[in-house]
Amino acid sequence: MQNRIQEMRKAMRVTQNELADAVNVSRQTIISLENGRYNASLALAHKIAKYFGVTIEELFVFEEEEEQVCAAEAAERRGDEGRGNERFVLSQVQG
Repeated sequence: MQNRIQEMRKAMRVTQNELADAVNVSRQTIISLENGRYNASLALAHKIAKYFGVTIEELFVFEEEEEQVCAAEAAERRGDEGRGNERFVLSQVQG
């Protein structure tokens, strides 16, 4: 999932350490988020968005292809591939 963490952090002249301290994670976590190697939990996404004064949707870019992969993975975990209710489950999780 792409995000705008680095962009917003630099615009506000905040270091990775400062952001990490503010949201109670390690600097390595911030680095991984900025480089797309790690997807934030909903709780962490909320903390970071709140820190920057933006919504989660403004901070994180959820692309259609990722939505399809998430839906397929959810269906596979439930063992109901091909039933057609994957979108419903994903939309329920998203809110």
